[in-house]
Amino acid sequence: MNSEFDLTTIGAFGLLLPALFLLMIILYIVPIPLWIAAWSSGAPVGLATLVGMRLRRVPPATVVNARISAVKAGLQISIDDLEAHYLAGGNVVRVVNALISADKANIEMPFKRAAAIDLAGRDVLEAVKMSVIPKVIVTPRIAAVAKDGIQLMAVSRVTVRTNIDRLVGGAGEETIIARVGEGMVSTIGSAATHKDVLENPDHISKNILSRGLDAGTAYEILSIDIADVDVGENIGAKLQIDQANADKQIAQAKAEERRAMAVALEQEMRARVVEAEAEVPRAMAEAFRQGNLGIMDYYRMKNIQADSTMRESIAESGTGQPDNR
Repeated sequence: MNSEFDLTTIGAFGLLLPALFLLMIILYIVPIPLWIAAWSSGAPVGLATLVGMRLRRVPPATVVNARISAVKAGLQISIDDLEAHYLAGGNVVRVVNALISADKANIEMPFKRAAAIDLAGRDVLEAVKMSVIPKVIVTPRIAAVAKDGIQLMAVSRVTVRTNIDRLVGGAGEETIIARVGEGMVSTIGSAATHKDVLENPDHISKNILSRGLDAGTAYEILSIDIADVDVGENIGAKLQIDQANADKQIAQAKAEERRAMAVALEQEMRARVVEAEAEVPRAMAEAFRQGNLGIMDYYRMKNIQADSTMRESIAESGTGQPDNR
């Protein structure tokens, strides 16, 4: 009797386990609780659509919950658009939250634009928040030189907000910082003296704003405020000193060149004198042969040369000696 009961119990469990496993598969493929939640929230979704999401590897909970949030906020977004955006690699929850935020802030933003912004790699929710609450971008310290040669280093705060229409394809914060820095350098460089900039730093911001630096960017510049201006080095004087040193080195090089040429010319003249002196004995021998020079003339000339050498030696030995007389 007990053995028959055990067999019956084992057979019942054997049938129950496959049934439970089959039921779990069915509930996974057909998410009935999610279907009920969608109908009760006023955002109905068909069971066939939910099953199709499972087959297309789209998480039904993500898409359905996002649509429920949109419907509760008064936005009508089709389930097909949300599913297509997910399959394209977008963030469905972030897009829906951005659309809800834009609707509450009275910012016109259709679903296609929000989806395009998200697929472009930008944070669409952050962009909507920046449209409501502007963002302040602090530029790095920019160094520029006024016309009087004094260096100024300035820091500015750029207040921007998102331009939804140019968010796709528009330049980012780096372009804004680069353009503002370029404007600061140009404005400071055109100032007559650095004192003019220190007295009226608002001229920098006015000049930059008048150039329309936000063209082609994803932002709209609201204001540019100069946060700090410091006086740096006297670049003009430093450049003049460097130029003077360079001119000095050039002059020294030219002087050395002229000295070398003079030394070479002196050596050349000495060589010519030695060459001319070497011709004297040859000329005297020729004069002896032709009878133009006698032996007495030769000895007389040698005596004169010896007398001249003695006089030069006496004059050199007596130079600088005191007179004892």
